Amino acid sequence: MNSLIPINTMANQSSDKPVWKQQMANLLRDPEELCDLLQLDDEQRILMKAACGQFPLRIPRPYLQRVEPGNLRDPLLLQALPQPQELDLTPGFSSDPLDEAKFTPVPGLLHKYQSRVLIVLNGSCAIHCRYCFRRHFPYQEHQIGAENWQQILQYIAADELINEVIFSGGDPLTCTDKILARYAADLTAIPHLKTLRLHTRLPIMIPQRIDEACLSWMRQTRLQVVMVIHCNHANEIDEAVGRSLSALASIGVTMLNQSVLLRGINDDVDHLESLSRKLFAHNVLPYYLFLLDEVQGAAHFEVSRKDAIELYEGLKTRVAGYLVPRLAKEIANETSKSLINQ
Repeated sequence: MNSLIPINTMANQSSDKPVWKQQMANLLRDPEELCDLLQLDDEQRILMKAACGQFPLRIPRPYLQRVEPGNLRDPLLLQALPQPQELDLTPGFSSDPLDEAKFTPVPGLLHKYQSRVLIVLNGSCAIHCRYCFRRHFPYQEHQIGAENWQQILQYIAADELINEVIFSGGDPLTCTDKILARYAADLTAIPHLKTLRLHTRLPIMIPQRIDEACLSWMRQTRLQVVMVIHCNHANEIDEAVGRSLSALASIGVTMLNQSVLLRGINDDVDHLESLSRKLFAHNVLPYYLFLLDEVQGAAHFEVSRKDAIELYEGLKTRVAGYLVPRLAKEIANETSKSLINQ
């Protein structure tokens, strides 16, 4: 398959920067460039630019190389393609669908569930998924500096019921390995912590992120490292992604996947089966299949609860139980994820 992105637009591989940093610096951010690549007409260009005003465009070029040229309905492209429907105001949808502002005892720290806390390391991502539930999140209010990092450590150390810390964002792997190694070392010093979990799309979006420097600090921590990747379609996993996942598996990282059920992208049993099988072939267990969070600007991706249950029941007839993710929804103010079985 010919690439959507010409080879001469790739980052300069001769730079002294690690390849993943080159790729992050070379993200496709200009709506005009994407319009040119997709050969959109004037009306389509105007609507795309308007949607980018609400939520900026960000797409890694390695990811776009997996998109089928000329196919505006490609399931990978649709996840990152600004659409005019994003400008619609939909009843029942909001800017903070999970009411996360209520669970922030320290800036940058979310404590929703008793035994674990989530740290918003930054607001940076390699890709702006158009259905992102944090597309309106006030990251500027949760910047982690030296002072509030100490506050976060003190909060965790004071609560012995907390045994797991989740690095999230944005995407935690957009932080440098020097920073991540320091944070991991600080957390290791808290005796009651057992697990460090990372929620990330970088191994899928820019697989070169899983380099020796990244693997090194993960090897050194006493904490059990769990990585929850976010992959919605089997076509997202190419050879380079496979190598990154194999490297993580080789050092004992437990790898799980969470997907979002998205209309027009993965809302049929064949696609869900293919994804589960391809994940398992690369040492990743399907973990969650989420119903869409009702974030304003993403309603056009919603799959009804009834249809979701039918798809889920169909998937269970196709694959073994360990390949069936939990169908779930995150509901504001609940003490755990809400599993859906009827």
